[in-house]
Amino acid sequence: MKTFDLPPFLSRPQPFDGSAVGIALACFIAAAAVLGRFALEGTLPLGYPFLTFFPAVIITSFLCGTAAGALCALLCGLAAWYWFIPPDGFSLDRQSAFALGFYVFIVTVDIVLIHLMTRAMRRLEAEKRVSNALAEQQGTMFEELQHRVANNMAFVASLLNMSRRRLAADPAAAPAILDDARNRIETMARIHRRLHDPNQVDLPIRAYLQDLCADIVETSGLPGVGCVVDVPEMTFDIRRLTTISMLVSEVVTNSLKHAFPGGRAGRLSVSLRRLDDGQAELTIADDGVGLPKIPDDAVPGHGLGNRIVEALAKQLKGSVSRESGAGLVTRIIFPLGATTTVRLT
Repeated sequence: MKTFDLPPFLSRPQPFDGSAVGIALACFIAAAAVLGRFALEGTLPLGYPFLTFFPAVIITSFLCGTAAGALCALLCGLAAWYWFIPPDGFSLDRQSAFALGFYVFIVTVDIVLIHLMTRAMRRLEAEKRVSNALAEQQGTMFEELQHRVANNMAFVASLLNMSRRRLAADPAAAPAILDDARNRIETMARIHRRLHDPNQVDLPIRAYLQDLCADIVETSGLPGVGCVVDVPEMTFDIRRLTTISMLVSEVVTNSLKHAFPGGRAGRLSVSLRRLDDGQAELTIADDGVGLPKIPDDAVPGHGLGNRIVEALAKQLKGSVSRESGAGLVTRIIFPLGATTTVRLT
């Protein structure tokens, strides 16, 4: 992006504006202008009493601001009136009054114009800084979007690879396997739409997860199942919040599929709490039938959801544990730090 660079004296506030240094500098410039006017006294024709004073006022206004410029204008005007406008001294007649009025008008216009110009240029400089910051933020967001899309495509590719292996092991289950893959991809798309919805930007994470779980339960068509979310005020970057959302969605979906057979009623709970050692614990529990008594590998293709949960937990640099009894409890403990990207295996 091409930017317009302001002159140095306009791109920052005058350092001596309204200060004692500015007043001293105004007095010095006014004195120099008087001395310069005396030095030119023998070489100038009559009628140039303000020759060195106008530049002095302009320079002072640029360097020191409006107050110092007005002071310099006052000192220069008094000097011109006393020494260079006839009659001598502070005498006032029609011609001297006209000359002084002309001087006051010119320096007032100069000071006002310089003040308005410097204020406008500083505002332009501030807008330039904001534009540069927005451009930098846009570049960062674009890089983040590229990274996120690449992660999502890797997740989808890994999901399809696992589905292909399940198809090879049980070709008769192809419709169910493809439906599973489609549903997971649709769920991921819904999560991303929620996270990037402008209306969700300021939504607390508890309300966000509550809406997410309610949406999943409603989609499942199980009227007797409810979901309770207990999450304190915590903040996560968009990447970790995406992973947490997918974890909650995957575990809740698995519970709705397996924990409540035959229209059984029940309850799901999702909680997130901060641990003392700088970690967080995400717990998703149900009061359903619990895990089956047979090992996962006894049924071809069983355990895909568990492998997805473990892969998502790795993205958080976390670990997964499960407890089965009167229902199933899934716990994911992860550090409250940066995440890493891990492909599904």
